[in-house]
Amino acid sequence: MLETVRNAWKVPELRKKIYFTIFALLIFRIGAVIPVPYINKDALGAYLNSMSGTIFGLINAMSGNAFAMATIFALSIQPYINSSIIIQLLTVAIPALERIAKEGGEEGKKKIASITRYTTVAIALLQGFGYFTMMRSYNLLNTGDVPMIWVGLVIVLCFTAGSAFLMWLGEQITEFGIGNGISIILFAGIVGRIPYAVANMYNGVQSWLSRMPVEQYTELGWGAQEIRSYEKTLLHPAMVPVIVLGALALVVFIVFITNSERRIPVQYAKRMVGRKMYGGQSSHIPLKVNMSGVMPIIFAQSIASLPATIGTFLGKTKDSEGFWGGFLTVFDSNAPLYILIYFLLILGFSYFYSAIQFNPVEISNNLKKNGGFVPGFRPGKPTGDFIAKVLNKITLFGAIFLSVIAILPIVTGNLSGMSALGIGGTSVIIVVGVALETVKNMEAQMMMRHYKGFLE
Repeated sequence: MLETVRNAWKVPELRKKIYFTIFALLIFRIGAVIPVPYINKDALGAYLNSMSGTIFGLINAMSGNAFAMATIFALSIQPYINSSIIIQLLTVAIPALERIAKEGGEEGKKKIASITRYTTVAIALLQGFGYFTMMRSYNLLNTGDVPMIWVGLVIVLCFTAGSAFLMWLGEQITEFGIGNGISIILFAGIVGRIPYAVANMYNGVQSWLSRMPVEQYTELGWGAQEIRSYEKTLLHPAMVPVIVLGALALVVFIVFITNSERRIPVQYAKRMVGRKMYGGQSSHIPLKVNMSGVMPIIFAQSIASLPATIGTFLGKTKDSEGFWGGFLTVFDSNAPLYILIYFLLILGFSYFYSAIQFNPVEISNNLKKNGGFVPGFRPGKPTGDFIAKVLNKITLFGAIFLSVIAILPIVTGNLSGMSALGIGGTSVIIVVGVALETVKNMEAQMMMRHYKGFLE
């Protein structure tokens, strides 16, 4: 990877693209610390830190802690990602959108992109209004004598404008920079949380070194919840190298699985067209082991965290009495039932997303039209059934991989009390995937510039 970046830096055109990308990310990081007016940032940060198991914890992780700080980029590019997913699903479900995407060519792609942009703004408005409503309900605003209507208008428009600007910035990076702009911004937001994770680790070690004797708990009058919160801040110094080595091993494993693929051999029959002979060459159909990427984890986490999110809006916790206390205890983000539901949701969404992305029947029909066949299988339905069988096996392995990566931090946190470190498998998968994608993009552009052509 470092060799690729070094070689790319020697090419003037690529060096300009790298400069542009760095400048765009600098703008993103500056905007991620500019606060929106009328918000009590300290109270909001403390409130969101207590909701790590809800959907707000996921949004905060994707925004690089800008969500908890209530900055103009608090919503980050989540509205654009949600919009892209919604339009992608609707393209499969609505025939009119499917025709635009498949038959419209370049003009159709522009129409789909335009629809996605408008949907992004609408989602950003809804999320911004929901965020404002939450802050008003929990007295997290500093309004003074300013009318609440004006406060709400300013906050919602700031959040919406920030999200729309990031969408535009991502498109500029894609056109004039290196790699996919939206992925690069998401990458920068997650990497921006690394200093917070390191600080949490350092504070955890300091808390362990200066920990109180158990007898002082009762002397201070602490309850069970206060004791649990205090114990979660403790981190034994010997666990630090274990965490670092575990993170490195996790990155190596993710890189290996991300680059893994199953290649189905394809042979093209020879055929005469006029006086020329075509075909006869061999090829393959590459099937990625982790075809659906990190999307199943994001979908599953959003749904699995709904009980905790609803309880948060109602002002209930697992320590509350009655139905809500028992309900939220069962669906706590560290509870066994939550882990099981999370695991099953990831499996289900992995198959769902693979079915949307890859159609074995369509692939087999295209092979048949072009004179291609899989050795040992007749063209048409037998080929489609074979590809579907292979796809199901690969999807199962990829889904188990995603489930293990997503659940491992939860299990580790339960066993060692390191949940406060903020280390998530989802974030690691995104960071590694974007880094590999960007390096491949650099290699492709360097290959294009070093290709001499058939005249030389």
